[in-house]
Amino acid sequence: MLIQPYLFLEGRTEEAIAFYKKALGAEVEMLMRFKDAPPDPNAGAGAPEGCGPMQADPEKVMHASLLVGGARIMCSDGMNSGKPEFKGVSLSLSYPSDAETKKVFDALSDGGTVQQPLMRTFFSSSFGMLADRFGVNWMVITEVQ
Repeated sequence: MLIQPYLFLEGRTEEAIAFYKKALGAEVEMLMRFKDAPPDPNAGAGAPEGCGPMQADPEKVMHASLLVGGARIMCSDGMNSGKPEFKGVSLSLSYPSDAETKKVFDALSDGGTVQQPLMRTFFSSSFGMLADRFGVNWMVITEVQ
């Protein structure tokens, strides 16, 4: 069994993908726009292509899959409300060196909010927490050797 995070970025998915490519080296594995979806079979004749009433902007991202290291993060513009919320959950990234941890922490915090500065703790030589510019919460840590 796999547990994979799915981020509903509410209209900012393309911006987030570009940011995660730069900050994390993410690779786009797959991207589908709302316009690419088949018509709703229950909508009747003349129904709009794609997801019609579910999504007003056919160019928005219905589903995308990103590879970050060996992990998959999926994302969507969802209902395109412009108000993504990521409460009560954080994504955790582990790196083998403090230099790598700092590089990623600094990249993700650009335009975001640092919740705990990167620092030595009793459980790691380097650990920090932040919310990136999209509101996604991250914990970045150097793996214990």
